[in-house]
Order: sequence, then C-alpha cells, then structure tokens
Amino acid sequence: MKDLSFLEEKAIAHRGIHDNKEIAENSISAFKECIKEEVPIELDIHLLKDNEIVVIHDDNLKRLTRMKKRLKDLTYDQIKDLKLLDTDDKIPTLKEVLELVDGKVPLIIELKYDNPPSKLEKEVVKLLDHYKGPFAVKSFHPLIVYWFKKNRPEYIRGLLVPSNGEELKRKILHSMILSRFADPDFISVDIRRNNRKILNKNIPVLGWTIKSQEEYDFNEYKYRNLIVDDYKKLKRNTK
Repeated sequence: MKDLSFLEEKAIAHRGIHDNKEIAENSISAFKECIKEEVPIELDIHLLKDNEIVVIHDDNLKRLTRMKKRLKDLTYDQIKDLKLLDTDDKIPTLKEVLELVDGKVPLIIELKYDNPPSKLEKEVVKLLDHYKGPFAVKSFHPLIVYWFKKNRPEYIRGLLVPSNGEELKRKILHSMILSRFADPDFISVDIRRNNRKILNKNIPVLGWTIKSQEEYDFNEYKYRNLIVDDYKKLKRNTK
C-alpha cells in the first residue's frame, strides 16, 4: 500500500520558496528555504543533450538566463555557470537537489517531455531508485505516467491536467484512452479550470498554482492540497 499522506500534510511550494528577485525559482537557494521551513517542494526537470538531468521549468533558457537556446540541445558544461534571472543562483542538477534535500522534506517531481518518450524516465530512475526520502513523480504526458506504472509501479505517480485554453494538441492527448491506462495515484489540476468532475474522483487532487491569499482561502477546502507561490506571504491553516 502506497503512503500518499505527504501529498496532503502541508501546502506545497511551487518551484521552491522563491521571489525571483533575490532567490530564483527551482534553485538551490529556493530549496534550502523549503528545508528551513519544513515545506514540501514541487520542482521541474529536463534532460540535457549529455543526459544530465537539470531542475528548471522552461525548455528554453530565454526567460531565466536570456540565452535563446533549447535545453535539449545543450550540455551541462554549457549552462552550469549561467545565472538565473538577476540572482546569484544557477541551474542545479537533480543529483545536487537530491543530495541537498536527502529526505528532509517531500519532493514532487514534474517530468517535462521535450525528449523522446522514456528517455528522461530511464535516467530519472537511476537516481530515484537509490533515494530514501518521500517523493512523487508527475507529468502532463500520460505516456510518461504509464511508463512509471509499468516499470516502477512502486513509485507514487501523478497526472497533470492541462489548463483551459492550452494548445489543442495537449487537450487531444488527455482525451486519449492512454490517460486511463496511466492509472495515476493522484491528479494535479489548474485551479482556474472547471474542475467539478475531476474533484469528484476518489484519488487525491492537488490544485495549482495559488498566487494570492484570496485564491488560497477560496480553494483551501476544495482540494486535498494546494501548490503555492509566495509561500511565506500566505496565511495557511494547519491541516
């Protein structure tokens, strides 16, 4: 029986505790703040050209580093010294983050899909198979979630549901029967979409992303848990 309790105990810090001024999202500094505050971390991972896994949200470096290049075309040596936004933070590897966190707080790891199916998954399990702390994996792509069902059924796996208005391709992907076969342990959904049918499911539903106190107060009891920005600014009730 899988223990999913860590997904519901405390609100989850979206890309760590950051302000993108002094502390960048998805950075070692942001994750250190989470450890200090004993807060679960949600983070994003991509696979580089040299098979190194890095923790970053975008598939292109333009927004965060002003380098107009795609991650999948680069090696770690090419990006390791880049600064994130106007901070002193750099792009961490997943290995570095796992060593830092070391089971101190839960991790919710989102796999991006700008590489061929199963390529990132196969590299991720090389690290996570030896990790001792609580973690879950999730993705928008049902085939990625299905890969974990088939190859690592013991992992806690989640399916992200696209927002209203996102590109048609994603919506078609989620309407495919493969979404059923992915058999997720939890679902993560944008709070801004119509969620009535999703919220009635008998597995945990996490809402993302809370950006204000008003959103937090309105959604706190609609979902099993919430993924939030500006973590330190929110007044949160104890679950």
